[in-house]
Amino acid sequence: MPSIAIVGAGPGMGLAIARTFGSRGYDVALIARNRAKLGDLVAQLSAEGITAAAFPADVRDHDALTQALKDAATRFGGIDVLEHSPAPSIGSVALTSPSQTSPSDVQEWIDFLLNSAITATRAVLPAMREAGAGTLLFTNGAGSIDPVPMLGNVNPAQAALRNWALNLHKELAGTGIQAAHVAIGVWIGAGGPPEIPTAEAEDIAPLYWDLHTQRDEAERVFTA
Repeated sequence: MPSIAIVGAGPGMGLAIARTFGSRGYDVALIARNRAKLGDLVAQLSAEGITAAAFPADVRDHDALTQALKDAATRFGGIDVLEHSPAPSIGSVALTSPSQTSPSDVQEWIDFLLNSAITATRAVLPAMREAGAGTLLFTNGAGSIDPVPMLGNVNPAQAALRNWALNLHKELAGTGIQAAHVAIGVWIGAGGPPEIPTAEAEDIAPLYWDLHTQRDEAERVFTA
């Protein structure tokens, strides 16, 4: 069976993407820091007839993330699709305006977004190159394209991830491996600021399948 590894799996986009691929016959490897929450996701997917397994790792721990992906590849006989979408809990996020941002404020997000994506890719890409097939999908906020002042420390890291993902797409052209960037310009689910448009994760997830199967786009931007 083909498989997808979801780095930063949670009950929103991660679960929706898992269902999108799992319902089409893909085994699902879920990677995130919280072991208990991963167990809940595995239980939900299993109840829906989707084969899933949890591989706990903090995305900022490069050795642990690499090992989790190696373990997932061993469990499922390889990784055909990598989806990268780590997101911190809202209460733990410290935001700064551009003028109040320090180098350390940005570095924290570079480690969380860009460096974890690079680490995850390095863990799965050699096997994809050998097979001549694979898909690498990187999820980001729309601030990677159109920054907003309240995310002065986050947007530079998002832009760096976007730049790297688009460049990776160019590098891998003609190899059989698809790399693409997804920029989400809505609040996912309920509870967001009233001025920001919203969408359900289930409405966004199909575009990941499109990028994986159509294999001709470097980027998709989702807006309401």
